[in-house]
Amino acid sequence: MGLDFNADEVFEMAEQIERNGAQYYREAAEAVSNDEDKKFLLELAEMEDDHEVTFSDLRKKLSANEKEVVTFDPENEAAQYLKALADTRVFYKKALDLSSMEGILTGAITAEKDSIVFYLGMKDMVGGSRGKDRINAIIKEEMRHINLLSNRLLVSAN
Repeated sequence: MGLDFNADEVFEMAEQIERNGAQYYREAAEAVSNDEDKKFLLELAEMEDDHEVTFSDLRKKLSANEKEVVTFDPENEAAQYLKALADTRVFYKKALDLSSMEGILTGAITAEKDSIVFYLGMKDMVGGSRGKDRINAIIKEEMRHINLLSNRLLVSAN
């Protein structure tokens, strides 16, 4: 049986992804010795915190229709599936290199891209008018992160 998700479940996952991202950036900040790099990474962690709050606020504003369960799921497997994906797919610690600033930035760019791909896929799973415009807002936020990280990577390479 395929799983369908509503916008509420997607936003719940977005919040988890942002928490994972904030944790990653804080751990990366601990791993670097350069104060400027540390500050940059802590600012990214704060942005992730802000995004989590934004997505939580968006989630609270969902209509009853957007929160409607789209499949019979008495064991809450859909939510468990979403949490597992959020915990392992995006900002998964073991897949990212914290040994250098270049590795940190490259890993973060990859994770941000993965989050965009994930949200694009999830958007297709959200039926009809169930919050696709709100999911687009998440994608735009992640695209801004890629721009910041890419610019920093260029600066640190020179």
